[in-house]
Amino acid sequence: MIVNNICSRFFYGLCVIGMLCSCESFVEVDVPSDRITGETVFNDDKTALSALEGLYTQLFNTSFAAGGNRSVTFLAGLSGDNFAITTSTEEMVEFADYEISPSNSFNLDLWSGAYSTIYMANTLLEGVENFSGLTEESRNRILGEAKFIRAFTYFYLVNLYNEIPLILTTDYNNNALASNATTEEINLQIIADLNEALELVGSEYPDDQRTYVNSYAIMALLARVYLFQENWQQAEFYSTQVISAGNMYQLLDDPNQVFLANSQEAIWQISPAGWGGSFRHTREGNLFVRISSGSSPVEISEDLMALWEEGDQRFTYWVGTYSDDTGSYFYPNKYKIQYDASGGDIMEYSMVLRLAEQFLIRAEARARMDDIDGAVADIDIIRERAEIPLISETRPGISSSQLIDLILLEKRREFFAEWGHRWLDLKRTDSAGEVLNNEPLWEPTDVFYPIPEQERMKNPNLEQNEGY
Repeated sequence: MIVNNICSRFFYGLCVIGMLCSCESFVEVDVPSDRITGETVFNDDKTALSALEGLYTQLFNTSFAAGGNRSVTFLAGLSGDNFAITTSTEEMVEFADYEISPSNSFNLDLWSGAYSTIYMANTLLEGVENFSGLTEESRNRILGEAKFIRAFTYFYLVNLYNEIPLILTTDYNNNALASNATTEEINLQIIADLNEALELVGSEYPDDQRTYVNSYAIMALLARVYLFQENWQQAEFYSTQVISAGNMYQLLDDPNQVFLANSQEAIWQISPAGWGGSFRHTREGNLFVRISSGSSPVEISEDLMALWEEGDQRFTYWVGTYSDDTGSYFYPNKYKIQYDASGGDIMEYSMVLRLAEQFLIRAEARARMDDIDGAVADIDIIRERAEIPLISETRPGISSSQLIDLILLEKRREFFAEWGHRWLDLKRTDSAGEVLNNEPLWEPTDVFYPIPEQERMKNPNLEQNEGY
């Protein structure tokens, strides 16, 4: 079995968003949601779009995407040496020490949260295919956005776990004993989903909310996926499409404005409205902002702290300081609100995709194709916003390999505490062993997380990653 969330939780979420299901197993407690084989039933456009809304809500409430202590942002941040752990919680320590047990419950929640999201996307896709009463506009939107979210989720699963089951239906008989697919198969599916989504989704944000996916979000993820696949031409092409949409996106001069709701730098965000009730803060803000010595399980690592250049505005605005009689702590302060139960307007959204990444994707793609001038121009746009010296002025004659190293360094500073960028970059560039070799428990096989033991007990066809 792939999805670990119990069926009653899944059904509750769908009820909230107005989705109806014909299968009685939805209401049976302790029946995993991957056993659901009934058809999703839509009454009209309104109920179908409500179901799509629920998929976005799922992203805020599922472990892998939520931004809390079982999310990609947190756990891959520990793996990528951007965080130093300040807690004795064993499950977190294992990620920090590169000694993750297959029975680690945080790892299980990361995995199962991702597959719950994929399962919900599959449910929507099948529901749309089974209902002919939707308008073409609603049908295209639901199909495109669900395919994007499925591709987005598989991108993280394949990069964190390597070979994993490729689940594309809600059929329990096919899912329960699914074997590991190859990385090539998964990556081909990701590209296929994104290309299909691009044909279906428009450029405007519904209700002007950047918590929904538009065509530029799809192109932004395509640029990243192609970068990871070392298809430099396509990475440059798609990042250029996003960068060229200057009427929609721009780098903000004030770093404090970047992570606000519907920021002009945001390509895609997740809303904390998924809390329900009166909570108005992000999970990242709640996790990282330190208001006491024990309020956050991590601080910024000494290694990352040593990399800031003098006058870097990202350090000024995105690194917070807390001191008490236990010591001084530096913490990620991109999100300023640690807790808000006022019930008022939501001031910050969780950032998923933003424009700065597209400049650095294009810079790296250009550098790898020996377009040094173009690459320098892109990285200098990021450095100019940070108010640090430009490469064009300080490093004339820089080589492509030196420039690539600087781009990866710039990306680390720009995206710390965001979606595990550093960890994924170490892995895709085959740098993890070189960088982490001084860690006492590091082994080369630690580049992939273990397939959760609980899942392998249910599905004997799941093969464990090497080293576990």
